[in-house]
Amino acid sequence: MRTVKATAAAVTAALAAGAASVAAGRLASDAALKAPPGRPLPTEPRLTVHGTAAGRITLTRDLAALRPGTYGLAGNGSHAVVGPVLPTAPHSADTVVRRLERVTHGSLSPGDAVWLTPNLHVGNPSSALGLDHADIDVPGELGNLPAWFVPGPRRTWVIAVHGLGTTREHALNLMGFLHRRRFPVLALAHRGDLGAPRSPDGLNHLGETEWRDLDAAMRYAVRYGAERVVLIGWSTGATMALRAAADSGLRDLVSGLVLDSPVLDWRTTVRALAAARRTPGVLLPLAVRAAEGRTGLHAGHGGHGDAAADPDRLRVPTLVLHGPDDTVAPWGASRRLAALRPELVTLHTVPHAPHGAMWNPDPAAYEEALRRFLTPLM
Repeated sequence: MRTVKATAAAVTAALAAGAASVAAGRLASDAALKAPPGRPLPTEPRLTVHGTAAGRITLTRDLAALRPGTYGLAGNGSHAVVGPVLPTAPHSADTVVRRLERVTHGSLSPGDAVWLTPNLHVGNPSSALGLDHADIDVPGELGNLPAWFVPGPRRTWVIAVHGLGTTREHALNLMGFLHRRRFPVLALAHRGDLGAPRSPDGLNHLGETEWRDLDAAMRYAVRYGAERVVLIGWSTGATMALRAAADSGLRDLVSGLVLDSPVLDWRTTVRALAAARRTPGVLLPLAVRAAEGRTGLHAGHGGHGDAAADPDRLRVPTLVLHGPDDTVAPWGASRRLAALRPELVTLHTVPHAPHGAMWNPDPAAYEEALRRFLTPLM
């Protein structure tokens, strides 16, 4: 009898431990599958405002606060733009001073919690950049998808799609550059974004299903005069662009791809975001397994989850902008893609940039690489 009771207790404990592990893996996978648009990823540290002065802001000293370049600085109810570090400005050992370019809205006060964001602009193309635009609805498989359309005389349209932790405002960084080159630009909000339909399960699928919203935008562009399209995507938006260029019924109209920080290995991204939430290392494989079970993503050669990174499916000129400091989508996968398809892929390496922010350290260099790539496609 004692043996039976001991065995039953052991089985019960094992089942409880197994259930707890499954629950822990599911919770850890939320870091990627429930990343809300417009909110910082768990890899982005929170900083504290220590003070402001004319054209200056003092922040917590952190590797993020020391990044070169120009960034948005977002808080709860505020947004500003900060420029380079000012090394000669007086500051304490635990702070850093950056140039304060402007406060877009709200206010910044000592003690405020803020974080760096790649998008410098808030609002829409008209309010943020002074560009004429139309608010349109793109018919998608789940319902209407809000989008901004900035007209241009060319017959090649640029369609821009954001990725993890951002919104279509991210595309505003490049909108002026593209408008000056006379491209019509369509910036899309896809499933899960504010004003767009939710995915049926309420989860991000890391581009695996979202690419069909980009396919809908391509169909809209062709319906209204596009003869060719260039797809620009950040993060999982880059994954969407790769999938659309390979699987859309309009793939023959895609003349080029621009991929900023592409998520080419979803497993690595899930692990990175879960780890940033301080998930114990032993649970990270469970986070990947939970993500697979919840979304239908698959690993391994030929699996749907790897389709975007398959070099044999690439058919058009591709500019990849990526760098070694991306911890969400490590650039090793981008380097492999460039090495395997050198006749199609140009890799522009950007040091000292976090995920999805390859433009921010040096906008002029980024836009020059983009100009060289786009010129033959005009």
